[in-house]
Amino acid sequence: MQIAIPSLFIRGGTSRGLYFLKQDLPEEIALRDKVLLAAMGSPDEMQIDGVGGATSLTSKVAILSPSTHPWADIDYLFAQVKISQAKVDVEPSCGNILAGVAPAALEMGLLKAVNGQTTIKIHAVNTGSLIEAIVQTPGGYIDYQGNTKIDGVPGTAAPIQLNFMDVVGSKTGKLLPTGQLREKIEGIEVTCIDVAMPMVIARAEDLGKTGYETKAEFDTDTAFFNRIEAIRRIAGLRMGLSNVANSVIPKFAILAPPRYGGNVTSRYFVPDICHATHAVLGGICVGCCAILKGSVADGIAIVTGAQRETIVIEHPLGKIEVVLVTSCQGSDINVERAGVVRTARLLFSGNIHVPAHLWNR
Repeated sequence: MQIAIPSLFIRGGTSRGLYFLKQDLPEEIALRDKVLLAAMGSPDEMQIDGVGGATSLTSKVAILSPSTHPWADIDYLFAQVKISQAKVDVEPSCGNILAGVAPAALEMGLLKAVNGQTTIKIHAVNTGSLIEAIVQTPGGYIDYQGNTKIDGVPGTAAPIQLNFMDVVGSKTGKLLPTGQLREKIEGIEVTCIDVAMPMVIARAEDLGKTGYETKAEFDTDTAFFNRIEAIRRIAGLRMGLSNVANSVIPKFAILAPPRYGGNVTSRYFVPDICHATHAVLGGICVGCCAILKGSVADGIAIVTGAQRETIVIEHPLGKIEVVLVTSCQGSDINVERAGVVRTARLLFSGNIHVPAHLWNR
């Protein structure tokens, strides 16, 4: 026998995953994780017995519920379902899957759309971040069709504006958790920064790279990943994140000058493979590093120093644009708002089936 669990399958940004109501999943975390692993087909590199796509970008879950936060409408818990391990990671959040949260909330009946545009306030439970999502709802119905193009996704769709509030110190409570703009770890200069996502950022050339390599070129370079992992683990300790050997944060990125009219080039690692495009939260963090005088991005990124700065980050499949509204005094940045435009599309709605022996409901 099998259990049918109501769910939506949505492409959010450049990721894809299952969206659930919290009430439809087990309350016990260990049991919930077993259900999510079965739904995705993990652990198995092919994820052949589930709906996971055998990549980190397509093995993701969003769990939604009415918010307990006084500002927000919706609580959003993100879960990264590992592919070849029986593990579900809820430590980080995901800005691409976030793009599907407002549409999912409307589809699930958690909120009602209004004519024109509907604004939904989201509390990202993993990090405590607050996000305002604006979706297109002509006639009071969500519209997935439009002319907005995001690199890494074929075709066009309706825009979803995501405005991130209170993003500085998402996990550590500090912009610069180590108190340093730059520091050397294993002989490499890095900036340890926490804006929307704790990150360790280095210059590509310092690691013997151009910064323009493809995902495939990085993913086969075991020596490179061993090197940045050693740096990441030491950085995690210095940032107050304890032993990060079994954690995906802090994330790691390398920077290079832009080549195609953007402001900076970034390769983002998650953390043991190269991201096919670029994470949204990682984009916000890289963008803030780009405008931070004295960071490893200083002299690489092209910025104006304006309070409202649009940072175009070049990645393996194109670009991602981040709009930052800040006030800066030297190394101190107050990020008032960080905005990105994403798209999403509902792929199917119905039930995901898992073996009944997993959950005696």
